[in-house]
Amino acid sequence: MKPAQPSKKRNRPMVIGFQGELGAFSQQAIRQLLGLKAAPVPHQRFDQVFAALDAGKIDAAVIPLENTLAGSVHENYDLLLKYSFEITAETSVRVVHNLIAPPGVSFRALRKVYSHPVALNQCLDFLANHPRIERTPFYDTAGSVKTIMEQRPADGAAIASELAAQIYGANILKRGIEDDRQNFTRFFLLEPAGAKPRTIRGAAKQPWKTSLVFSTRNIPGALFRSLGALALRDINLVKIESRPLRGKPWEYLFYLDLWGHRDDQVVRNALSHLAELADFLRVLGSYYAA
Repeated sequence: MKPAQPSKKRNRPMVIGFQGELGAFSQQAIRQLLGLKAAPVPHQRFDQVFAALDAGKIDAAVIPLENTLAGSVHENYDLLLKYSFEITAETSVRVVHNLIAPPGVSFRALRKVYSHPVALNQCLDFLANHPRIERTPFYDTAGSVKTIMEQRPADGAAIASELAAQIYGANILKRGIEDDRQNFTRFFLLEPAGAKPRTIRGAAKQPWKTSLVFSTRNIPGALFRSLGALALRDINLVKIESRPLRGKPWEYLFYLDLWGHRDDQVVRNALSHLAELADFLRVLGSYYAA
């Protein structure tokens, strides 16, 4: 299968939806996936992003699926099942948290810092070393920068990306204040059903990855036999995530990532075998690994 190429008929930039304010790490993911020409459109909630793509108000969406420290974004796993979109690419964003303040506000003057609770929890060592700075949870990292630039508190700062500081004209007082440098977030590019995988700069040298979701009957050995359809063919399972199956208490859906393209003979045979064992199976997309 050939990756999708930019349409010659397209005379406008792709409109890409994401959750958060301009300057969010999701916007950085958009740049990594589609370059600077893509037009980012912020939304307050993840479900609004999915609904906008479903309604054709945006061309594609970029959503986070998991963070190496905070874990999976479960809401987005559930939304992937609700809508029939295609995963056409993925990227991994290195999360660098910066202490950001309005021009003229010094580090010595700070008494409050605003950011998303996850970001605050990823900077605990820095905050513990500066106990005078009160932590104030906020709805969004980039949104905290936007707000302090609008309100200009004399003693307030935000924790967010360098991109957020650039967009809102704020100053970075301290760079890289996160506790763990191995802090990455994985993002998917979602497009309407039937869209072809995209060639992302540098990704074409990477192997194919396929994501899928399935459910099994609640009987002994059902999951073992389902995963055996992959193991018998030496297919490497990269990730497995379980989510509750709505309407069936104590039963679960299983989201899998595996190496290979769904059109590869060995993967196609494995999926056919799995379909015979599963109550439900859907391939979410095949794409180049980040």
